[in-house]
Amino acid sequence: MFSVIFPGQGSQLVGMGKDLFEKYDLVKNLFKEADDVLNFHLSKTILEGPKEDLNLTTNTQPAIFLISYSIFKIIKNEFNINLNKADYFAGHSLGEYSALSCAEYLDFPTTIKLLRIRGEAMQNAVPNAEGGMIAVLGTSIEVLEKILEDNKKDLFVEIANDNSEGQIVVSGKNLDLGKLTLILKSHNIRSLKLPVSAPFHCKLMNKATQVMKKELDETSFLNGKNLLISNVTAKVISDKHEIKKLLVDQIENRVRWRESIIYMISKGVDHFIEIGPGKVLSGLIKRTAKNVKINTINIESDIKDLKI
Repeated sequence: MFSVIFPGQGSQLVGMGKDLFEKYDLVKNLFKEADDVLNFHLSKTILEGPKEDLNLTTNTQPAIFLISYSIFKIIKNEFNINLNKADYFAGHSLGEYSALSCAEYLDFPTTIKLLRIRGEAMQNAVPNAEGGMIAVLGTSIEVLEKILEDNKKDLFVEIANDNSEGQIVVSGKNLDLGKLTLILKSHNIRSLKLPVSAPFHCKLMNKATQVMKKELDETSFLNGKNLLISNVTAKVISDKHEIKKLLVDQIENRVRWRESIIYMISKGVDHFIEIGPGKVLSGLIKRTAKNVKINTINIESDIKDLKI
């Protein structure tokens, strides 16, 4: 059994997808369609930068989706490999939208438009530099949850991403994150400030939730057939109404990525195929599961090595 997975924010790189863009008209056409839909030269930002522009959340989210979707379509149309035979589709945060689109629950223009709006809403939900995220390394989710519970009167910090064994990300206001860093240090737990300008996947994102609820309520979903794993529940979703609700809930709730991987493995998945820029998800899976096959598809030679 195999699962197709899609990365989230942090996987972006100036020049990603350039080799595929130069070789395949299919990719050129998708880049042009993205620019037309957004009325913005996203393709230029992806291929040429500057990095500061690509790293703006409002650009990063549609950009990563565009690369992931382009690779997925090349695998299908140019190499005749049908990844829609996958047992599950899943994605990390914005990657859940890539999964939905590739599994044919959302069409391409709708998805890229939603992610542009989502990125902008998440970026603007909290005043710039007021909130952020830190990675907590080398401890368990249970230990971290107890530390947060014991200190909840003094600081408001929430778990944003349960990524893998030994890697958890928390969100909050910078003042509270500073306090937490000292508390973690007293427990001999390492932490690392992440280069993001907003505290994603926590209650501080409430303004973004309101924006996305309105957008998703007005969005028509298609009748996709693949089983999807929700970030919010780490379980299967396929009902269109439930998908909408969970995409709204996802903005303020933790991404249960470690649990999602464990769930898929418990159902028999022994092969994960990461579609999109970077190798972040492949690295996280290796931390959580030792005996599974992983393919990371970034460039054409990766596709030639793919067997399902």
